[in-house]
Amino acid sequence: MIKRLILAVIVLGLIGVGVVGFNMFRDNMIADIFAKRSAPAVPVSTVIADTGKWAPGLEAIGTVYAAQGIELSIEAGGIVREVNFRANERVEKGQVLLRISDSIELAQKAAALAAQQLAQQSLDRVTSLGERGVAASSAVQEAQANLTSSKAQVQQIQAQIDQKVIKAPFGGEIGIPQVELGEFVSTGAQIATLQDTSTLRVDFSLPEQQRPRIEAGQQVEVTSEAGALASGHITAIEPRIDPVTRLVSIRAELDDFDSGLNPGQFVRVRISLPVEDGVIALPQTAVIASLYGDHVYKVVPDDTQGDDAGLVTRQVFVETGLRQDDQVEVTQGVAPGDRIIIAGQNRLSNGGPVTLTVAAGAEMGDTLQTKEDETPQADANDTPKVNSADTDNAVAPDTNANAASKATKAQATK
Repeated sequence: MIKRLILAVIVLGLIGVGVVGFNMFRDNMIADIFAKRSAPAVPVSTVIADTGKWAPGLEAIGTVYAAQGIELSIEAGGIVREVNFRANERVEKGQVLLRISDSIELAQKAAALAAQQLAQQSLDRVTSLGERGVAASSAVQEAQANLTSSKAQVQQIQAQIDQKVIKAPFGGEIGIPQVELGEFVSTGAQIATLQDTSTLRVDFSLPEQQRPRIEAGQQVEVTSEAGALASGHITAIEPRIDPVTRLVSIRAELDDFDSGLNPGQFVRVRISLPVEDGVIALPQTAVIASLYGDHVYKVVPDDTQGDDAGLVTRQVFVETGLRQDDQVEVTQGVAPGDRIIIAGQNRLSNGGPVTLTVAAGAEMGDTLQTKEDETPQADANDTPKVNSADTDNAVAPDTNANAASKATKAQATK
């Protein structure tokens, strides 16, 4: 009985060891297979970095204003008696635009004029008596003060009457009337806008980092969303930078502009900077922003695969400069001749395998073929010298060129 029990325990132990060993063997084999399995190559689009001329510029958004543009308001309230303009009319400087009822002020002025006349007569009479020694000098002075006070009263009432008349402070185009005949308006109520559109200006802002690049007199180009174009020059730069937004305010006067521009319109402003030479510019899609900085993916041969090297990515951190249209200036991190990925980065990782698209592969194949054609042919007795590094670098491009050629033929057959 004991022997059977011991034998059963031994058999169960062997079975357990076998199961555990099999599971360990299976896990190790699976891990080994996945470790040796290479990730599939990701197709990408690339460009070859090269130096060239770069016409940088500073871009901003701004607002169009008239050189003279105001909102006409009422100084003294009352009932509107006259409205002497229509919307979009051309008005001249000093033209009467609106009158407010001033009947009360006119009556007060008549009373003030009568008091002034009486004060003048009293002064004349006291002066005559003073010359004959009948009136005291203090009486003459008092009569003189009364006359001066009466004149001031008349001037005050006349000023109140003038406030009831709204005149154009300058010539221009007047807007839509905001008041109607017979309407009661209060002090400060707006009646219309007045814009002198013969000269326009644009106000915009730029980051404080760009302040050293701008100066008065620089040329600007203005474009509206409707396609209207204009050009001008910078006339003023705010000496104080806004401590909240860290922006510097700039004003430019437009010398040549289309009739499609109107005060208050949204426009895009570009300040042209001197042309630079020897600058590397890449499509903006090539540069990826992250918390660690801007970077790009460069395509290089896989040095770990020997003669059958494929293409892999290499993450390179870069420093960028100004942007223009869809291009961005790269000041550090990329050298001329580097092949930079411009599309398909969302599936990439540093060191991951990639394949070039048909256009990029054909371009690389054409480049290699051109280099071969330019290489002088060696004699039969001469032994050609081949640089091993060049051989490694040419394997992957040649393979991709053949793939591109086959894909092109297949497409033509279809």
